[in-house]
Amino acid sequence: MGFDSNVFINTAVVDMYGKCGVIKLAQKLFDEMPERNVVTWNALISGYLDTHYPENAIAMFLEMLREGVSPTPSSVSAVLVGCTQLEACELGAQLHALIWKAGFALNLVVGTVLIDMYSKCLDLETSRRVFNQMPERNVITWTSMITGYAQEQCPFQAMTLFKEMLKLGIRPNYVTYTSLLSSFSCPDYLVHCEQVHCHVIQQGFNTNHYLVVTLLSVYSECSCSLGDFQKLCSDIMKWDEISWNAVIAGFSNLGIGGEAFTCFARMRRAGFTVDHYTFASILKAIGSISGLEEGMQTHCLALKTGYTFEVFIQNGLLSMYTRCGRLEEAERIFSSMEERDLISWNSLLTGCAHHGYGRDVMVMFEEMRRCGIKPDLTTFLAVLSACRHAGLLDEGIKYFDLMNNDNSLPPPKLEHYACIVDLYGRAGHLHEAEAFINNMPIEPGPSVFKSLLSACQLHGNKELAVISAKKLVELCPNDPATYILLANVLASEGNWNDAEGQRKLMLDRGLSKKPGYSWL
Repeated sequence: MGFDSNVFINTAVVDMYGKCGVIKLAQKLFDEMPERNVVTWNALISGYLDTHYPENAIAMFLEMLREGVSPTPSSVSAVLVGCTQLEACELGAQLHALIWKAGFALNLVVGTVLIDMYSKCLDLETSRRVFNQMPERNVITWTSMITGYAQEQCPFQAMTLFKEMLKLGIRPNYVTYTSLLSSFSCPDYLVHCEQVHCHVIQQGFNTNHYLVVTLLSVYSECSCSLGDFQKLCSDIMKWDEISWNAVIAGFSNLGIGGEAFTCFARMRRAGFTVDHYTFASILKAIGSISGLEEGMQTHCLALKTGYTFEVFIQNGLLSMYTRCGRLEEAERIFSSMEERDLISWNSLLTGCAHHGYGRDVMVMFEEMRRCGIKPDLTTFLAVLSACRHAGLLDEGIKYFDLMNNDNSLPPPKLEHYACIVDLYGRAGHLHEAEAFINNMPIEPGPSVFKSLLSACQLHGNKELAVISAKKLVELCPNDPATYILLANVLASEGNWNDAEGQRKLMLDRGLSKKPGYSWL
């Protein structure tokens, strides 16, 4: 029709080819065009981004600058998306400087993409600075900043920003709520999760599929009650792979392995495809109930579907077999792995430590360090636990000092200190254990005093046992086990009236000891 030299029609065709994923034809047409404008360049750059070639998009932008074509806000926004996909923070910062020179820094769209780029490149400080400088912000801008805090697990900053957003009258969308909820990942944040959930219901988003699935994941990670989780499951309107994976992962996080496996079987009977997320969740659930037979069946299914070559799944199998006590199977998987990460080593070390292979754990730990894998606090906890079970006091103290003096690691946690107290206690060094507790840089918790109390009972130090037991009652006034422990210590000293008083105090406070049960 004679329109082949029309720049506007050709630009539209370049854009069409890019959006349809035929980027080679888009590039060919672009090269043949006798005339191009900035919109033509933007169309091709966006096409490369849509087809997941961010390097090509950036290369085209640089060529555009070399040819003297002035960029528009759409140009720089597209290239910033490419920097985000590549996590190229340095290149993004250079582009930020160009944006200031071009006068686009206060543009709403450009500013929002800058916030997202810096957040995904883990530079929250600069991201917040861009946010604060923007004269105009919309819901996407606020959501991008909240998402940045959520990705870095900064729930309080995300909540503060969310409240500020509400005060200014900006209505959150479902993406805002999804991002905010994803920042809650431990029992300490369960109350915040419930508060946001109430707001979700008030705003009418409680039937949104993505939000329901997010709520399932977050509630289970925050250790909600089984009843609350099951109530959330009843809100699912659309049962697809995402829903099933969220439910299975939720039961797995709550330690309800049998229910997770039942849902896994129902998912397969319904004809849905299982993926690596499904396998990771179900293997964790099986490990929590030591379901070896179910674990072996799942291993066979993973072999058939070809997922056993993924490190993610191999780590899940490692953890499952170690929890089920099949260390030979775990070691066979570990030996066959072409790539081992920190989680692989931690799974095997923790399993061997749990089953009493103290010396083997230390040998593996040194091998891990020789392979260039840097240990974390979980690694050291496994090593300290192994030393504790094997009664290796000197080795345990050596590894604790190694961890404590490593400035690249966070400070030791309470469980690490409890291991050392237990090491001293098992060796009969009760006064050293007491001195260690008194010099702790953090407040001693129940696990520390339980370790000391156990050692005192073992070695007959009744005076220190009473002190430890009373401290436990102060720290855990609602735990019936602490009253029973103190009563037993007092009774062993012959203080029958005081022992009876502790049991009466426990009953007066409405507490009762849960009966033990056996799996046999």
